[in-house]
Amino acid sequence: MPLLADAYQQKTGVKLVVSYGSSGALVSQIQNGAPFDLFFGADFVFPERLVAANLTDATAPTPYARGTLVLWARKDSPLQPISMDKLESPQMVSLAIADESHAPYGRAAVSALDKLKLSDNLKPKLRVAENVAQAGQYALTGNAQAALISLTLARSGPFQSTGSFVLVPAVYPEIRQCAVVLKQPGHEQEAHQFLNWVLSPEVQHKLADLGLQPIS
Repeated sequence: MPLLADAYQQKTGVKLVVSYGSSGALVSQIQNGAPFDLFFGADFVFPERLVAANLTDATAPTPYARGTLVLWARKDSPLQPISMDKLESPQMVSLAIADESHAPYGRAAVSALDKLKLSDNLKPKLRVAENVAQAGQYALTGNAQAALISLTLARSGPFQSTGSFVLVPAVYPEIRQCAVVLKQPGHEQEAHQFLNWVLSPEVQHKLADLGLQPIS
């Protein structure tokens, strides 16, 4: 989003004021009256809650990208070279994931561990974070040996330079990331213009560079 917001401002002169947080926490803020114009969720479920609450100007969320779950660890982690097999290693003592009740990538992580039959062994080793960014920070700062995070995060800044990752097998439900325009007076037109730009080929063709897959 920082890259998209900067690119959009350079293109149009419109400045976005962006608030970051877990999808669940942001939805709670919106339901309690926070004056947001546009919500980009990390899945379909949380935007749909806003639709059901009649807080959006459309009857369904708009998909804008598909996400990917990865296992990330620092280059100096005892789990290197990192692989999915390391989740079963005796060396694995702590794994960070996002809270499944607030964060779609946390839900995907829990689903993946369950489908791979790793949940029982790893449950006592989990370090549960509020959101996927915090889960990444746990591993980045050495408070966890590894983390299940988004490919977008793994390819960004210090994560790319400090660690490495492997893709988690696609046994978890599709992470269909969706957005909704909220019923806030004054900026609905501008919100739709930004969302339409994100959906345009200009942006969709570049999503892979940001660790996301296009919706088509």
